[in-house]
Amino acid sequence: MTQQPISLAVLLAFTFPALSAERHSGIDPKGFDQSVRVQDDLFLHVNGEWIRHTPIPADKSNYGSFIVLIDEAEARIREIIEAAAASDNAPGSEAQKVGDFFKSYMNQKLVEELQLQPLQELLTGIDVIASKRDLLKHFGQLQVLGVETPVGFFVDQDDKDSSRYLAAVVQSGTTLPDRDYYLKDDDKYQQARESLHQYIVTLFELSGVPAKSNTAAGIVTIEKQLAEVAWTRTELRNAEKRYNKYDTDKLEQLTPQLEWDVFFAAAGVADLKEVNVITPSFFAGLDSIITDTSLDLWKAYLRFKLLDASATILPESYVSAHFELHQKVLAGIPSQKPRWKNAVAAISGGRAGDFGALGDAVGQLFVAKYFTADAKVRMDELVFNLKKAYEQSIDNLTWMTPVTKKQALLKLSKMTTKIGYTEKWRDYTGLQIQADDLFGNVVRATRHEYQRMIGKLGQPVDRTEWGMTPQTVNAYYNPGMNEIVFPAAILQPPFFDATADDAVNYGGIGAVIGHEISHGFDDQGSKYDGDGNLENWWTDEDRKAFRQLTERLVKQFSQYEAVPGKTVNGQLTLGENIADLSGVAIAYKAYHLSLAGKSAPRLDGWTGDQRFFLGWGQIWRRKYRDAEIIRRLVIDPHSPSAFRANGPINNLDAFYDAFQVKPGDKLFKPPSERIQIW
Repeated sequence: MTQQPISLAVLLAFTFPALSAERHSGIDPKGFDQSVRVQDDLFLHVNGEWIRHTPIPADKSNYGSFIVLIDEAEARIREIIEAAAASDNAPGSEAQKVGDFFKSYMNQKLVEELQLQPLQELLTGIDVIASKRDLLKHFGQLQVLGVETPVGFFVDQDDKDSSRYLAAVVQSGTTLPDRDYYLKDDDKYQQARESLHQYIVTLFELSGVPAKSNTAAGIVTIEKQLAEVAWTRTELRNAEKRYNKYDTDKLEQLTPQLEWDVFFAAAGVADLKEVNVITPSFFAGLDSIITDTSLDLWKAYLRFKLLDASATILPESYVSAHFELHQKVLAGIPSQKPRWKNAVAAISGGRAGDFGALGDAVGQLFVAKYFTADAKVRMDELVFNLKKAYEQSIDNLTWMTPVTKKQALLKLSKMTTKIGYTEKWRDYTGLQIQADDLFGNVVRATRHEYQRMIGKLGQPVDRTEWGMTPQTVNAYYNPGMNEIVFPAAILQPPFFDATADDAVNYGGIGAVIGHEISHGFDDQGSKYDGDGNLENWWTDEDRKAFRQLTERLVKQFSQYEAVPGKTVNGQLTLGENIADLSGVAIAYKAYHLSLAGKSAPRLDGWTGDQRFFLGWGQIWRRKYRDAEIIRRLVIDPHSPSAFRANGPINNLDAFYDAFQVKPGDKLFKPPSERIQIW
């Protein structure tokens, strides 16, 4: 997300250009359910009719505002990629690489003819493992190929010195979405374990090495043992617990049996001197699991992990088996995506941190065609007002002492903003792509990205780097960079509409901006200072007051039942809930700054304040399949969309004033129970 904030020499607040005859409310009343009062349920009032009449597409686990934008971006990316594939491009050019990667993915006939030939060398490498030392070496080699093992390795900023990079290892190695799927007796989790067992059997049979009767069960047992020593997702959120820097020659004190020098050499970092062990107790447990598990079973486990990681680019029988577990059972999706969608995703990426094989190459073409200078200007205005509103809000906090307020304001002043696209595109010069080698293309692209990552070690931190492509429909806050980032693809209705009036934009993208700023001040982001270092800048008194407020928010969200018998994890979702609450509160204040003392016009029968909250409600338009909700409740730090819409606003006095919310209304909270954090 990084452009420098607009100079403070400008006036107190920007205002958007005066409303013209063409400017509209930006609200979509066709989705409203008028039988539901806004005072009882903002989410259903704004989205109920849409939910009732809109089916979830057969190849999706959920559908709503975000997914509509993702589909639009995907269609645009497809046009860009297919145009590259149809052109006569210069050898070695990025267009040639994009086009030929697509050709290789869409050549299903060749994929079927080759069967497992592309994997044979890798499978043979597993077969010849002869010792636990060889096993650790293979763990390291598979890192380079993007195949998951119990040791997850990566390079990122040093949390306590944001000017340098630090290698890290973290728990990994399980196939199901969360440790709960292995350890709890819920019917859905039991079904998932049984499906995992059958999936393993199927992959082995397809690969021509039928598993012995107990092999699949043994692999599931390994994964269950890994789950037993794994940290919960709530524990993983704790920034201080995650920081455990070791000299590599001292790791034997934690794991006497694991030969880390072998692992690091195979992972391409033989000279590594220090590493952050994010989950120390997991690796202490892994030490015993490796020792107590037979080498033959570990080899079967690695064979399964390789087949699973490769399944989507193998013949259709493997693709179908992968779909059956990962999409149908775990997410409730009834139908597979068409092959072109998987090809686009493989090339372009799209999820947070996923750049695909050639994400920035596609991104340059996407930005040139679809991102306007006007959108950048409007976003700069919004961000300026959001930061100014946040500054005023910090000044007016009653629960924070002046000494901590000073540090909070300093951090806010150092926060940078990235809008649209990166200033420095990734270089694909050394990446070879061939039109007749899908598996080789994926392997080479994965290795290319891995080498880019480990090449950071010993280098100064690149603060121009982006964690998303411009065609990604998302936004983020990076605590190590102390930056907020907004890719081009999210700057579309209902989040951002250049032809709509200010209120709906502040209720949409304005609240998203406020949300990302607020991550710098949520329960974990607030542990980092303005330079991105994990360092306490709070007094004990203020941290205690903050914790008391956040505990109330945990309690509020933990009461929300997403499906019968399953509630939101208020602790897991705390950071996102803080960001939602604070983001919409700050966006509302910023909206009024933008009015510069003038009254907002009434449009389509709504006041400006009403349009602001209706705009907030419509960005959360979404419905889920039950299996997907169950999955998200244990892995997703975000609350389901209905609670993201309703949960924050019943804490805001402005919502009560806008719609005359009174005692007896379902969204009413007594003033003494309303939670204001930032």
